[in-house]
Amino acid sequence: MAKYFGIDRVFTFLKTIMEAGGIRASIYKIYRMDSLRPGKLVGVDKYGNKYYENPSYFYGRNRWVEYAPYYALEYDGSQVPAEWFGWLHYKTDLKPNEDPSRPKYKWMVDHTENLSGTPGQYMPYSTTRPRIEAWVPPK
Repeated sequence: MAKYFGIDRVFTFLKTIMEAGGIRASIYKIYRMDSLRPGKLVGVDKYGNKYYENPSYFYGRNRWVEYAPYYALEYDGSQVPAEWFGWLHYKTDLKPNEDPSRPKYKWMVDHTENLSGTPGQYMPYSTTRPRIEAWVPPK
């Protein structure tokens, strides 16, 4: 009967708001992520990103990441470590802490995000003189 009148959707909405931490936290999450989705917390990486899953959504849209709060609105896909990237994109159904075949060697470098377009981006240094020089207008 509740499904017939759509009351179950109201209960789902209220449950989603409670899972997000209340009305204020829900509004903040909508502001940051542009959506408020109910889901089961699957794991947290060492950078503070939280990974969720909800099998009632379409395949391909039922796994998502909520970036750590210190990223604020400056988050992008390169802030997801490789081990969680594989889980998010269905390369594996095993979470990084459950996968026994995942290698971990001393020489493996820790994950770093892509800094292109920021002051920390890589700029190559060249000792050769450029063939074309920038035009400087006369005064």
